[in-house]
Amino acid sequence: MEVRRHDVIIVGGGAAGLRAAVAIADADPSADVALVSKVYPMRSHTVSAEGGAAAVARPDDSLEDHAFDTVKGSDFLGDQDVIQYFVEQAARELILLEHWGCPWSRNEDGTVATRAFGGMTTKRTWFARDKVGFHMLHTLFQHSMRYAQIRRYDEYFVTKLLVDGGAVRGVTALDVRSGELFVIAARAVILCTGGGGRAFPFTTNGNIKTGDGMALAYRAGVPLKDMEFVQYHPTGLPRTGILITEAARGEGGYVRNADGERFLVERDYGVGTKAELGPRDMISRAIVQEIEAGRGLKGTYGEYVHLDLTHLGEAHIEAKLPFVRELARTYVGVDPVHEMIPIRPVVHYMMGGVDVDIDGATDLPGLYAAGETASISMNGANRLGSNSLTECLVFGARSGEKALEFARGSSDASEDVLRQQGAEEGARIDALRGKRKGGEKMAVIREQMAAALERGCGVYREESSLEEACRALAQLRGRYADLGLEDASRVFNTELVAALELGNMLDVAEAVANSALPRKESRGAHTRKDYPHRDDQNFLYHTLCSFDPGGPRIGKKPVTLGRWEPQERKY
Repeated sequence: MEVRRHDVIIVGGGAAGLRAAVAIADADPSADVALVSKVYPMRSHTVSAEGGAAAVARPDDSLEDHAFDTVKGSDFLGDQDVIQYFVEQAARELILLEHWGCPWSRNEDGTVATRAFGGMTTKRTWFARDKVGFHMLHTLFQHSMRYAQIRRYDEYFVTKLLVDGGAVRGVTALDVRSGELFVIAARAVILCTGGGGRAFPFTTNGNIKTGDGMALAYRAGVPLKDMEFVQYHPTGLPRTGILITEAARGEGGYVRNADGERFLVERDYGVGTKAELGPRDMISRAIVQEIEAGRGLKGTYGEYVHLDLTHLGEAHIEAKLPFVRELARTYVGVDPVHEMIPIRPVVHYMMGGVDVDIDGATDLPGLYAAGETASISMNGANRLGSNSLTECLVFGARSGEKALEFARGSSDASEDVLRQQGAEEGARIDALRGKRKGGEKMAVIREQMAAALERGCGVYREESSLEEACRALAQLRGRYADLGLEDASRVFNTELVAALELGNMLDVAEAVANSALPRKESRGAHTRKDYPHRDDQNFLYHTLCSFDPGGPRIGKKPVTLGRWEPQERKY
């Protein structure tokens, strides 16, 4: 088996991965960086982000306000040292991105334009109309091409972390085009593969977001942190799950029920005068309550409420929200200039992920993570919209710099050890590749996994449904071992890739359900009907979920507090 060597491997070619690669190349022009992505980098899910990226830019704003908004939004589960570093670096990263070519929208006086976003006390979200992720990813990708030392492995699927002597030593990667498995060795590895929302049945996440990096770390012995906190975005299109960006509410959109009421104003849902600009978890719960009270609308794909932009006018929508108009026309046949858009809460983001410190480092020497793959504990129990894109930049850069430092002080692994582990992984892959006729169908397991998560880990949760989800997912994990595949070919065997992704999603799904069960309180995106209040005395901690052949093991980790003590979260 061929062994290829680099100084640092980055798994994932989205915003966090590209930013990490550029940071390493800038810090050491002689560094040899491998960027391994299961898709062409411009197809990474960053490209789908629409609304904006948060950083202090206005004279009436401050780092202190941005930090407190983030702490409060996290329902006081965010680590305050991480949040403080984030807000200090945020504007620097967005300015740097502009210097590389990102076309931020501007005000008439030439200053950068900002819009309101949920949970923010002022207009803090930088935007490029409503295609921010598209422009950010283009900018990062094009800038990365300046560096000859960044070696890209496009359409290589990483299947395993190689560990020897208590440290990560590289990865095994399947070349999807040829079907050949390679050992790619390095002295440090950074996981930047995004979230795992495809484990749920109704999600804004693209098909590639299958929790790959989380599962890789989990199976290598690194705990996943705060996995119970799964964010539902309030404005997903029924049937497709396509996101109508929060920018639509930031530009003045209203949410209305079947009676035409702006129920976020008419009733007390905790968002106060912020109304439609309340945090995502609160608005999602309010929509569910309106539907349960009989004030929703009934459609082919379930009940929903309306997002009303009609009062904004065509000129404003075309200037600030042209992509929203295009999506609504294409996927639900509604022109938001004249009609209201049907919406309902949809799985959007995982606050949890690989347990890392402020440097992006895990407890496994040499292994780092950044972006949605990681839980650096900035987002806590609920992420504020537009913080995540900036987080990818800030902590992508920091993890890259720290991984390079680690790699400089480490030695190369034995080639014999790498080849042996690679051969073992190759045998596992070959056993899946249509050569074993198991009794289980991939589609059946995937459908039942998604249904178990939907029932147990939705917007509202309770003991019995969580226990049932844990049982069902454990059974599905056992059944996965008897998976049967038909395609024995090597070239572009997408059935094999889907089977590997399904295994990753099962790991993520089990971590979500088993982390949620013991948290007997309601905090941020984790809302228990049987425990409706936040309990700081007993549950002000990060949940750690560790792999065990007998089932996930749950532990705890303290929250890093600072100047702001927990208080009631009201707006």
